[in-house]
Amino acid sequence: MPGEAEVETPACKPEEKASEPAKEPTPEAVGEETVTEPREPASEEPSPGPPAVSKPPPASEDLPSCPLLLSVEDVTDSSVTVSWEPPESLGRWGIKGYTLEYCLEGASEWVPVNAQPMMVTQHTLRNLAIGNKLFFRVSAVSSEGAGPAAVLDQPVHIKEFIEAPKIRVPRYLRQTYIRKVGEVINLQIPFQGKPTPQITWTHNGHALDTQRVNVRNGEQDSILFIRSAQRTDSGHYELSIQLEGLEAKAAIDILVIERPGPPKSIKLLDVWGFNAALEWTPPGDTGNTELLGYTVQKADRKTGQWFTVFERCHRTSCTVSDLIIGNSYSFRVFSENQCGLSATAPVTTELAHIQKADTVSKREGIPERDFSEAPKFTHPLADHKTTPGYSTQLFCSVRATPKPKIIWMKNKMDIQGNPKYRALSEQGVCSLEIRKPSPFDAGVYTCKAINALGEASVDCQLDVKASATH
Repeated sequence: MPGEAEVETPACKPEEKASEPAKEPTPEAVGEETVTEPREPASEEPSPGPPAVSKPPPASEDLPSCPLLLSVEDVTDSSVTVSWEPPESLGRWGIKGYTLEYCLEGASEWVPVNAQPMMVTQHTLRNLAIGNKLFFRVSAVSSEGAGPAAVLDQPVHIKEFIEAPKIRVPRYLRQTYIRKVGEVINLQIPFQGKPTPQITWTHNGHALDTQRVNVRNGEQDSILFIRSAQRTDSGHYELSIQLEGLEAKAAIDILVIERPGPPKSIKLLDVWGFNAALEWTPPGDTGNTELLGYTVQKADRKTGQWFTVFERCHRTSCTVSDLIIGNSYSFRVFSENQCGLSATAPVTTELAHIQKADTVSKREGIPERDFSEAPKFTHPLADHKTTPGYSTQLFCSVRATPKPKIIWMKNKMDIQGNPKYRALSEQGVCSLEIRKPSPFDAGVYTCKAINALGEASVDCQLDVKASATH
């Protein structure tokens, strides 16, 4: 019968069933309730499908509704992060998670992102190719099936991430960068920007001289290199970084210097008493930077040894005092800048002879005025505080005729000849330099001036204390 043919097992034939009605059911038949007894002819219509009973589809109210607020949280050049909110209705059986799918623009197949439903409401899809455009949809899943999906209206475009250009100039380059002639210039300037920006260097508004200047550009920095700096390399350098219509600029000033040339000439103007007046002309070449001053030296003709009289004198003239009677002197002057003293120095062509007796000239009919005056301090010493290890100076001014003898004392003890102290007296200005003082150098310092008409003195207190640290 038709009904019996539909339920027979593949191992059996219809005639074998008729001759062996009492045979025990096979293992295949044990699992199927419909084959324990032969079926009687039935009047109802035969079943068109397999013996398993088909399950009716779940009603729409049994499934969860559409997730809410599907949106893109973040997009990079290789990933997309999407998020959503739970559906308003969780259905009859609740939800087991969410299924996220994507579809490339122009394709018809939706590709699942996760093999099993996930309970989170945010997901990041990574390792995407630049140029892709993807649609996304997400649906809530229950034990009865998946509910309707929420779909993004617009595709997400994966494109190369653009980072605005920015230059980070090192602190030491934010002021004029000074190098000496012949030294190496190696400047590494970090920057930011994606994709790799267009990098341009200029020197005083013009393109770089590639014969002298090398530039190496990387993904995160640009290096300007000059093997042996020359004065022509000085000037205003500008780094420009351009990307997608955006631009960042940085300016760097470089100054290449060398030792100055010597003063053009030096002249002995006058000699009187123990003094000699000198004058010189500035150098023609300052070494591409400002001068720090001049160094004046003297040499006794008997010994020929040179001794420094003044350091970093800012004027182009000076008076050398305290010369020894009966000696003859030559003088020379060096110019000085940040690189040091000039290589050579002009020397006076005439000798300064210090006569044993002064020659006094007197005009007839003009009464001679006596300018003799006992010492008088016009500017006293001031109390002073200093830090150990840093040289300091004390100053005062005295007026007297004839020129007084200056004596410096510490705590009423003469310190003349002590190498720790350096005393100078020029045109009435008396100074005492205390070289790298220590706390033991604190005390009362006295400057005493003595001539034939009298004497005078001034005192000050010197404190040597370490500065407080905060």
